Amino acid sequence: MVSGWSASFEAFVGRFAGRFPRVESRRQMRSYVRGLLSETERKNGWTLAEAAGDVGPERMQRLLNFYAWDTDGLRDDLRAAVVEVLGDERQGVLVVDETGFLKKGRMSAGVARQYSGTAGRIENSQIGVFMAYASPRGRALIDRELYLPKEWTSDRDRCRQAGIPDDVKMATKIVLAQQMISRAVEAGVPFGWVTGDEAYGVDTKLRMWLESEDIAHVLAVAKNSMVVTMQLTKARVDRVIAELGEDAWTPMSCGDGAHGPRIYDWAMTDIRPLRLVDRGHWLLARRSRADPTDIAYYVCFDPTETTIEELVRVAGSRWAIEECFQTAKNETGLDHYQIRGYEAWYRHITLSLAAAAFLAIIRDAAKKGLTNPVTAMP
Repeated sequence: MVSGWSASFEAFVGRFAGRFPRVESRRQMRSYVRGLLSETERKNGWTLAEAAGDVGPERMQRLLNFYAWDTDGLRDDLRAAVVEVLGDERQGVLVVDETGFLKKGRMSAGVARQYSGTAGRIENSQIGVFMAYASPRGRALIDRELYLPKEWTSDRDRCRQAGIPDDVKMATKIVLAQQMISRAVEAGVPFGWVTGDEAYGVDTKLRMWLESEDIAHVLAVAKNSMVVTMQLTKARVDRVIAELGEDAWTPMSCGDGAHGPRIYDWAMTDIRPLRLVDRGHWLLARRSRADPTDIAYYVCFDPTETTIEELVRVAGSRWAIEECFQTAKNETGLDHYQIRGYEAWYRHITLSLAAAAFLAIIRDAAKKGLTNPVTAMP
């Protein structure tokens, strides 16, 4: 079994070989990813070097800061590897979200005093916007962008010191998420839905763009978000749901959690009557069974007919990216880096995503009883 996983690892990192023009950088990439998959508790330059048998971190640092290699190309390769194994044309879901990386000082690219969900408060941190791919077969992070606050993009000298190119301009987290969705579409990633939390759902421009591209979505919104009702009036989503009778609510599971099925009460209602034929718009609500005042709201769109069961499944898929963050931070060193440069951030994060993708692939293979999952891929 161990020899099978080892062969699969070699085949997996072999997929990225073409992104490294020199054999030294190719070998170092292999050592870096293997180190990220090791049982080393903290996975920084020193500990990764130690795992590789190096006397110091210089080689690992050169991989991130000096060697010439195609970081975005490797991202494309790992995305392709994920969808080959987990891909599902209808049930695949793209999930967008962000996570924070707590940092000291002010020199790391994009670092600022800003809200970090990781800390649950405003902290000195970097914020990465990510996209996960989730399907009934598993989930994995497949794309990433570093958010640069305006205080950075308005100070080009500071940007240059951190290695941020002059053509990198201010982009909101929503714009970064849209860019990643566009890349997935252009790459032919098989998916049926897009989902995300309130930070993305409250942006009407993102929702309208998804609709214009005929991309089905279930996006969380704030309780005071406005929608057009079937009576052609505008109303807050919480008031629309409050007018539904108790018989509109149905208990359903939105997927399994750590303690079994996540059961909530769910309700849905049509919105936006002036819509195109075969295009549906709904308002979905999730109510806690323990606290009926705890209600979450979602604006939904699908170019085909759909059911509440399907909308609930997609809404529940959002938790997949939280599980991906936990896996990548705990197992593949997503937040263990000690780097400052813009390109180095992308390189470490991409290699961490690649290591986490390998874990997703071998977990899928283990379910099927395969011993050499990568070479067995279609």
